[in-house]
Amino acid sequence: MNITTLGIDLAKNVFQLHGADQAGKAVLKKTVTRAKLPSIVAQLPACTVVMEACGGANFWARQFTANGHQVKLISPQFVKPFVKGNKNDACDAEAIVEAASRPAMRYVSPKTIEQQDMQSLLRIRESCIAMRIKLSNQLRGLLAEYGIVFDKGINRLRSALPSLFDREKENELTEAFKQLLEMQYQLLISIDEQLSGLDMKLVVLAKTNETCQRVQQVEGIGPITAVALTATVGNPNDFKNGRHFSAFLGLVPKQNSSGGHDRLLGISKRGDSYLRQLFIHGARAVLLRSGKKLDARSRWINGLKERRGMNRATVALANKNARIALALLLNKEDYKKAV
Repeated sequence: MNITTLGIDLAKNVFQLHGADQAGKAVLKKTVTRAKLPSIVAQLPACTVVMEACGGANFWARQFTANGHQVKLISPQFVKPFVKGNKNDACDAEAIVEAASRPAMRYVSPKTIEQQDMQSLLRIRESCIAMRIKLSNQLRGLLAEYGIVFDKGINRLRSALPSLFDREKENELTEAFKQLLEMQYQLLISIDEQLSGLDMKLVVLAKTNETCQRVQQVEGIGPITAVALTATVGNPNDFKNGRHFSAFLGLVPKQNSSGGHDRLLGISKRGDSYLRQLFIHGARAVLLRSGKKLDARSRWINGLKERRGMNRATVALANKNARIALALLLNKEDYKKAV
């Protein structure tokens, strides 16, 4: 059994294998359980193992790489066109092998343990922020029914809540609601403490990681963006150039061209939405502070803002920062600021 490419349709407990030889002929079709998968793949001769970039793919990529196999991950959207007939696990595994046989296929770099740790830190932080927003909005809505309305801002809400459920101060709130309010206030404080701890971890990580330190030299890239960039970009050599990376982030125009006529629309918004959002927020912060600066970069930003407006200039600067960040990663050089 001479397997050169092994496609694996990932799942929680049941996995479908599809092995093909050099000519593309199927030589292995097998369904295995999660417990048996590592030993079965380890017994196979060294080959190319291809999987969809989905849940658990990074874990299995590390496992199979340790066994001497070459592992490639494909985005599921590039596998779907190769599914023949009805959808099932066997057809999916065959489609993965078929997609991997295309010479122009694009692959996703598997993440290392360090990158997964960074990504987990960012995801948990975002989850805490979402919980705090949901909790504050709920409290504002409930208090509005009692005739109590606060100005915008989490700080105003946080500072005013203790006086509302204080038993020594009289107000129109009932004792039952005061107990609920105090319970939710303690939950809000707990979330604040978790966020503070996560932010400290992010700052320490950004200061100690060499890649994070390098990209933070670019104005508009802070600790959060630097950590997210390091967690997302596994191998910078996977990108042909800076424009390829900005296209990966969805910061380039979407095309609807035909008949030799180029028609460019707004940005495509493809790829990693979280990292794109961070680049745009960082660029907007730079634009807001560039008005009184006289260096070459600020003059370009101010001129672009006058010609094209705030929003277009923000996206253009985010695109530029993404290209610069990839160049720094590829060349392993420090950022040279224009005078």
